[in-house]
Order: sequence, then structure tokens, then C-alpha cells
Amino acid sequence: MSINLNGLYVISDDKLTPKETVLFQIEKALIGGATIVQLRDKLSSDEEIENLTLKLQELCREYNALFVLNDRVELAIKLQCDGLHIGRSDHHRVEEIRKEYKGVLGISCYGDLNLAKDMEEKNVDYVAFGAFFTSSTKPNAAVVDKEVIAKAKEELSIPVCVIGGITSDNVNELIEKGTDMVAVISDIWQSENIEEKCKSFKKSFEG
Repeated sequence: MSINLNGLYVISDDKLTPKETVLFQIEKALIGGATIVQLRDKLSSDEEIENLTLKLQELCREYNALFVLNDRVELAIKLQCDGLHIGRSDHHRVEEIRKEYKGVLGISCYGDLNLAKDMEEKNVDYVAFGAFFTSSTKPNAAVVDKEVIAKAKEELSIPVCVIGGITSDNVNELIEKGTDMVAVISDIWQSENIEEKCKSFKKSFEG
């Protein structure tokens, strides 16, 4: 599978994509043009989501999209997931994780470009910045200056992802700054037509 770290990056949500419908919802997003899919489950045990993880990875491969598991380092290593995304709690382990984990490794850097540079030196594959707008998923997240995107594109050689309160109405502001990927949760899953909503994001990248 060719790895394309570009375009629409959809992230599951414990409330908006419940286990009973998450496969159906994500397939709609893939049909609509999502190129990256992250399973972000903050409630279940590794054992409870192991089967779902394998199913989602297989579904993403069918659509030539990248599957990413959020935070579950040991599970990602065990299942040889195509992608793994980690946040602040695992920053200190990046070198150790990189030795064991061979897939695409992404990391949250919030608004910190120096951290992103450090992580690039430690061989992560992409960095994520945000939140750029008030986010219903993470209401307490600090809002980051959009200029960090342009600076990151100048100073980093790895792809940049943006996250936090992104909608089809404000996404162009971030694409104009040069971001490679936009990660979206609420605006996709709360849409009445997931497929069409994803198509509108895809058009923003093409336009």
C-alpha cells in the first residue's frame, strides 16, 4: 500500500461513532474521499477493540487509505497496525516506540514547533498541531495561532496535520497556510450525509 499523508484525516469518536455503527460510518467517509482514518477510543480496553482494529485496518486497505490507531502503543505493535498516533503522555517514549513500531508514526505537538522539530529528529512520520478553532471534542484545548502551520512547512521536511474545530466552512484558511492533512471529527460525524461532507473537504484540497 502506498502511504499518502495528505488530505482528509477522519477520527472516530466514542459518542459520535459508536461501536455498532463505526464501520458503516467510516466506510461512508472512505467512499467520500477520506485518505486517513484514526480509531480514537478512550473508553475500551485493548482486548475490547482488538477485533474492531483489525476490521478497520482491513477496510482502510480496501480503499487504499491509511489506518491509524490512537494511543494504544502496545496494541499497535502487537497487531502491526499501519499507523499509530501518540500524544503528550507518550512524548518521552518516542525513541523507544520507534525502535519497536515499524508503521507510520504521528505525534501531537499542539502549538509547539520546537517540539515538532525534536520529534522529526526522532523519526516520526508526521506532526499534528491544534486546536485551531474551539473544539467540541476537546473544549479545554488551547487555540493555536495559524501561523505555526506556515512556519512548520518552512522548517520541517515531514508532513503537517491540523486538528481542532475544523469544519468545511473554515478549512480553507488552514489549507492556504500549507497543511498537508486536516483532521476532522464532529463536522463529519454530525453531518446528515457523511459521504457528501467528506467530498466537500476533498474538493477544498483539490481547489
